[in-house]
Amino acid sequence: MSITRREFARITLAGAPAVAALLQGHPAFAADAPGAVSRWAGVQVGLNVPYSFGAGNNMSAEEVLKRSLEVGAGAFELRAQPVEHFLGSPSVRAAIEAAKARAAGSTSASGPPAAPTPQQLAEVKAWRSSAPTSKIKELRQIYEKAGVVVDVLKVDGLYAMSPEEVDYFFQMARDLGARAVSAELPENRADTKRIGGFADKHKIYMAYHHHAQPGAAALYEEIFGEAKYNAANVDIGHWTATNNASPLPFIEKHADRIPHIHVKDRRLGTKGGENTPFGEGDTAIKPILQAIRDRKWSIRPIVEFEYKVPEGSDRVTEIKKSLAYCKDALLK
Repeated sequence: MSITRREFARITLAGAPAVAALLQGHPAFAADAPGAVSRWAGVQVGLNVPYSFGAGNNMSAEEVLKRSLEVGAGAFELRAQPVEHFLGSPSVRAAIEAAKARAAGSTSASGPPAAPTPQQLAEVKAWRSSAPTSKIKELRQIYEKAGVVVDVLKVDGLYAMSPEEVDYFFQMARDLGARAVSAELPENRADTKRIGGFADKHKIYMAYHHHAQPGAAALYEEIFGEAKYNAANVDIGHWTATNNASPLPFIEKHADRIPHIHVKDRRLGTKGGENTPFGEGDTAIKPILQAIRDRKWSIRPIVEFEYKVPEGSDRVTEIKKSLAYCKDALLK
């Protein structure tokens, strides 16, 4: 059973209780509990969305839910754009329409999206100052009634925002029930201490995501010392390819500062470092998942789908395979 845009709009207007009628019969709804989907051996496995769907980050909240239920994901690292779309953001809605036009081959919308102008950024900031944030909890109820939870809120462009906007996103994370806000490691080294202050204020983790930065372990340890709620979003695939080693020793040492990890399979850098289907690379996915299970760490494994879809397959099938690989690892 899939959820149409019209149905989602209808239940949004009717309120969260109407979700029950819509989702009756859906496998995700049968458990009738948040996070009931993709939880195995006590470990909740999630998906980085909308990123993993390969359709850009400007996606409606209803489309995120529809696609997540299709692949069987019961938890999200959710980009902020779908939430702001749900709140009625003119900029996000315009970006979605422009993306549709590009996909349809419109000549007026050809080429990559242009960077926002200072005036557009000011308009976005002004909209956020009066956004109907009371609706965020409504979105949370809709998702949780469908058996899914928002574990992490990922925010693009966080370091360039005003203090009021940073507060807005941390409060958004709280209202969604998220345990962390995440963003890429900043270029300006001072930003981790500054944003860490907001994390401490709201008592929500600020999880910094690394790519191929050398010396990530030492950098994270410095960052942990700057704020109580500064944390690491360890990408176990990137770590393996960059350091030619498993990140498990670092995870063991700092489990209390790692709200979530990104799960993907990559070869060691000495072997090329490329992304592979789960089980075909050198990343210690199974030992890491089993350590989270056995040590009862409060770490959420979040699948980040990045490998090339094999010929004859499709993205939905491959995401399902990736989640099934995690399930198999946790149930052994």
